[in-house]
Amino acid sequence: MNTELLRKLLSEVKTPSYIFDTDEFTKRAELVKESFGSKVGICFSIKANSFLLKRLPDIFDKIEVCSPGELTICEKTGVDTSKIIFSGVNKTAEDVERAMDDNVGTFTAESYLHAELINNSALKRGITVPVLVRVTGGSQFGMDEKDVIDLINRRKEYKGIEFVGLHYFTGTQKRKPAVIEKELDYISDFADRLKNETGFEARRIEYGTGLAVDYFADNADELERERLLAVSEKIREVAEKFELTVEMGRFFAAPCGYYLTRVMDVKTNCEINYAILDGGLNQLKYDGQIQGMQIPKIIHIKDNKNTGIGTEKWTLCGSLCTTADILAKNAEFDSLKIGDTLVFCRTGAYSAMEGMAVFLSRELPAISLYSKAEGLEILRDLIYTDRFNTP
Repeated sequence: MNTELLRKLLSEVKTPSYIFDTDEFTKRAELVKESFGSKVGICFSIKANSFLLKRLPDIFDKIEVCSPGELTICEKTGVDTSKIIFSGVNKTAEDVERAMDDNVGTFTAESYLHAELINNSALKRGITVPVLVRVTGGSQFGMDEKDVIDLINRRKEYKGIEFVGLHYFTGTQKRKPAVIEKELDYISDFADRLKNETGFEARRIEYGTGLAVDYFADNADELERERLLAVSEKIREVAEKFELTVEMGRFFAAPCGYYLTRVMDVKTNCEINYAILDGGLNQLKYDGQIQGMQIPKIIHIKDNKNTGIGTEKWTLCGSLCTTADILAKNAEFDSLKIGDTLVFCRTGAYSAMEGMAVFLSRELPAISLYSKAEGLEILRDLIYTDRFNTP
């Protein structure tokens, strides 16, 4: 989005507010699909930004859902539930029953308990459901190799499950292609070992690259494209052996988000210029943003009354009563005034989902979607959170 478009949209929304450009979201998905090739499926992890489900492009083959709440969002949004991979480390019998009633396309099993819950629910319905067994990357998620092998060796005991493959994801913000290539080699080799040791052929592999997003670089799009292309050869190679789906959230969604917050007050304390904004770190979060030392791209939209000229450095602070509420330090602006709006770019992933939403009983930001074809659609107005904190 350019400054003029943002200025126009600002007349229709309140601040603090998020606007997600679904044209940019679709463009990023198309870039990934083109880079990885037609044999590779792509999966959107909705924990990165569930608001985008409203206009999820058809190019996505799968949707990763990790909680009952996310399943509710899918139900309310009316997505194709056959695309859902029902994942998550904490599944209850009720969660599994409900997901099965929703006819989700695939389940993941992160433990023996998950396998039992899925199997029992399927048997009650007289059906068989596809299951991916998650392999741990050395954390609380997934199952250890020996347990995966044991579970697969006992696969005939699970009459309600069709074990179809493996799920593997170790973390996010991976900047080195060699790390991703090593992981792909590992999960591919482990699938081969499973076949040799148990006779089980993993037809499908669901792999989360954790491909990094550059929040603070001027040439972020270029860097991310280079990183994407650097791993594409290995992705295509694995897709020749297995039905491979690449699962990502941040990499798909980050570039499409814009966070709008208004300057409410300005002051100079101890020779430092401070701008107080109507948003704050309860609503805005960048990965790697520590006390505002990293400065993302910020678009300055001046109030019509602001005609001053003069570039100065500013520390941008939110509305919370904590010295931690700093969004950027030493950010330069031309004549920043009360009433101006600052637009923080590349906030399409996690930022709206991760904030300390109810701290100080501040409002939740408004949310809108924008596309050239459909214009601006306001999904929700400001939500005042005092009702969540009232005894």
